[in-house]
Amino acid sequence: MKKAANLEVLYYELPWASRFKAAKKDGFEYVEFWGWEDKDLAEVKQLLADNDLKLAGMGGDGPFSMCDPAFKDQYLEYIRRAIDAAKFVGCPNLIIHSDALQSGPQYAVPLSGDYSDTEKKLNMYDILLTISKWAEEADITFVLEALNIVTDHLGNFLTSTQTSAELTAATGSENMKILYDAYHMYLNEGKLCETVSKYLKNIGYIHIADAPGRHEPGTGVINYKNFFRHLEELGYDGVVGFELYPKASTAEAVAAIKDVASPLA
Repeated sequence: MKKAANLEVLYYELPWASRFKAAKKDGFEYVEFWGWEDKDLAEVKQLLADNDLKLAGMGGDGPFSMCDPAFKDQYLEYIRRAIDAAKFVGCPNLIIHSDALQSGPQYAVPLSGDYSDTEKKLNMYDILLTISKWAEEADITFVLEALNIVTDHLGNFLTSTQTSAELTAATGSENMKILYDAYHMYLNEGKLCETVSKYLKNIGYIHIADAPGRHEPGTGVINYKNFFRHLEELGYDGVVGFELYPKASTAEAVAAIKDVASPLA
């Protein structure tokens, strides 16, 4: 199991470049971040090397919605650029979604038309099938993430583990998996252990935050000690990314993370 610190939200007290060293000092061997367009990728590559860190994952899509047929060509062109960025920094996983998100609050960007659920799924499948071939050629993996529509991402189309797993599996590609976000799926579905057991072969990446609040383990109601024990029993060997907002400080959040998921490496 590879455990990654999300540098967008952890170590928020520090300048961007200093977060890499802090993550390494705390025992992380992997880091992740969101979008790549706002990053100096040459600097990121150097910071990874200087601190002996590996980049586990980063955002693969941006301003276009995969489920919107009107923007299919633009979405695919963006994905091509994201693959080039991932290859440059040595990132093995690109995180993708059904919808583009607005900032503050992160609601889904309105679609260009009143499409049915079937139309949205068909457009997503067509895109996933296309980019799965690109992923195989580039030796990277796309991980499709469903989001909660209870608190954070109102209007987002993809909300269930089942649909995520079925869409990606239908491509027939081992380079197409799902990102199971335990926080999002606790809010949408519950049954965390049962779900990861059922869809283990489809899961290539996991995100962790407690609920409610999206803070570190121990601040909400999810029993993360049992959840990590369950992942170990299942033999999960993918990435676990700590994408959470420290309730008080990163130091306290990292201590809580280590309490449920130590060692971090």
